[in-house]
Amino acid sequence: MTRPNLRNLRNIGIISHIDAGKTTVSERVLFYTGESHRIGEVHNGAAIMDWMEQEQERGITITATTTCCHWRDVRINIIDTPGHIDFTIEVERSLRVLDGALVIFSAVEGVQAQTESVWRQSDRYAVPRICLINKMDRIGADYQRVLEQVRKRFFAEPIPMQLPVGVENDFSGVVDVLEGHCLTFAENDLGATVEISEIPEQLKEEAAAAREKIVEAAADYDDSILADFLESRKISTDRLKAALRRGVLACRLFPVYLGSALRNKGIQPVLDAVVDFLPSPLDVPPITALPLDEPSATTLELPCDPRGPLCALAFKVLSDEGRKLTYLRVYSGTIHAGDDVFNGTRRIPEKMARLFRMHAHKRERVKEVQAGDIVAAVGLKHALTGDTLCHAEHPMRLEGLRVPEPVVSLAVEPRHIDDREKLPVALEKLLWEDPTFRVREDADTGQTILTGMGQLHLEIITDRLRREFGVEVRTGRPQVVYRETVTTRVKHHEKFHRETEGRVQSGEVTLQIAPLERGQGLRIIMPADEKPLPSDIREELEYCLRQACTAGMRTGYPLTDVEIKVLKAPFEAGVTTDIGLRAAAQRGLGLAAAEAKLTLLEPVMALELTVPTDCAGQVIGSLQQKRGRIDGLETRSETEVIQARVPLSELFDYIGELRSATKGRGTFVMEFSHYDRAPEEVQALFGLS
Repeated sequence: MTRPNLRNLRNIGIISHIDAGKTTVSERVLFYTGESHRIGEVHNGAAIMDWMEQEQERGITITATTTCCHWRDVRINIIDTPGHIDFTIEVERSLRVLDGALVIFSAVEGVQAQTESVWRQSDRYAVPRICLINKMDRIGADYQRVLEQVRKRFFAEPIPMQLPVGVENDFSGVVDVLEGHCLTFAENDLGATVEISEIPEQLKEEAAAAREKIVEAAADYDDSILADFLESRKISTDRLKAALRRGVLACRLFPVYLGSALRNKGIQPVLDAVVDFLPSPLDVPPITALPLDEPSATTLELPCDPRGPLCALAFKVLSDEGRKLTYLRVYSGTIHAGDDVFNGTRRIPEKMARLFRMHAHKRERVKEVQAGDIVAAVGLKHALTGDTLCHAEHPMRLEGLRVPEPVVSLAVEPRHIDDREKLPVALEKLLWEDPTFRVREDADTGQTILTGMGQLHLEIITDRLRREFGVEVRTGRPQVVYRETVTTRVKHHEKFHRETEGRVQSGEVTLQIAPLERGQGLRIIMPADEKPLPSDIREELEYCLRQACTAGMRTGYPLTDVEIKVLKAPFEAGVTTDIGLRAAAQRGLGLAAAEAKLTLLEPVMALELTVPTDCAGQVIGSLQQKRGRIDGLETRSETEVIQARVPLSELFDYIGELRSATKGRGTFVMEFSHYDRAPEEVQALFGLS
């Protein structure tokens, strides 16, 4: 395979709320670029990008899927991401390695809860974006309302690049404001033929005003355009595109396009926008890595150069027929199939046995891949999500991924004797794939506890155990994953001195534990003594404290939102031992936490409910009975959109209750919001009242 010019490469993701049309758009992109010869429909379970059985049955995307296509002279690597909050890690790790993104909005529903989440994730990674307002053919479609929501909710500047020709059922095409013509899409070849015509007379004045707004936006990024605009001189389309591109790359401008993917309208202009406005790997800032052979050195900047030192990030791991398939973004250097590499995160050697370019679950074998590209590799035995791959002579490590905390747990046990041996092996393979999935054994009952992002997440896990690994399990009712914290500041001194196995173990530590604001997590501050601890014992002490907090003080739930300050940890050579110091620290922390008044925190979820107007009162009343707080209410046509925050413990099986109250017409989505103090009856249940 010939190497593409890096200027002619785009790494993009398609992100949005569930059911906004991401996969439907992806299918049209593959069809119009010639990568597929048919259009797979989500509602028929035939979408190429939704290849898992669970995706085809449910009509939703569960796992981020990569593919590539060509448009004009550019190769586009595409990652189609899920829209359900339970699979937010798929969006997180995709955005971590992407250069640009296409955000899809529904013209009817507008900016929805998960759209806000993926937009914030894109902001965090500074990913340039273009937008598509989809479903323009639907009753109630209102692109102007969507634009206003983007401005208000994201404090962003959307730039409409098109006007619709016709509304709702009469939507037939778009006006290209920049080029000054009308685009319609032939019905007889599924929209593959784009017909260009004059702008309808009734839209010419509106198109002129829209172009003037584009010129004003572009003028902020090109002084010559501003001068020509003030002098009423003609400005070429190419100059405007170049200026808009600078605004997009700075994450300040967001060109907006209109279409109806299901009706095969408006996709080709979006592909043009991907080429014209989104960055190539050469347009994004150099990645920064930490050199491992120079601990005191500052971070190293690595430009996208195939001849540079190798640096790649493993951003996704898939268990494929029992073997690891590792997805990589190569930031610097070149990888050949069969190369020996070094895992900078785990500090162990690895081997790139084979390299593949992925098309959903199908593979295209390649011999090499260079900086700027996305590829999948077989043979990496130890690599997990977030690991850095480099060469042993230039060891380095990239910043890992932000992994959200799981909030729902489920007890499972093998259904048959044969399943007992297979269950741990199957769970280990699922743990490879998903950083938000956790497994532990309950010390009291001996049950295996699965913890995930939500009920759907755990439902998919148990379904995969049965289908892919042949493991039948019985499940209990999902349980809330609580957290412990403290309410007061306490200082405690603890000394340990005991002879075990013929050797005296001794250690002494003075700790201070104090509460932090919600969401601050765990903060451990080590002592700055005149006689510092040896580095190995210091690391062991900090690790011991973190492990104790993870295990919890009384209930078994992790300790969070606390600051643990080690005030003193005197060290006397030949007397102080690491075992003695760990024992003193663990006992001291337990006693200090108990004295600091432990309390239990419960997860609170942010809900967005869409219900008929005549049912809104009943729904709000039921939310308040569930200890919910109503944050906002917005009227959209004949529906009400309710924003609320409700404890997770009140929301199990809520969809059935909502459908009953709204005669099947109500829907909701939720995402984790924060932890808050659990009610007294829950505190008493765990002996913390």
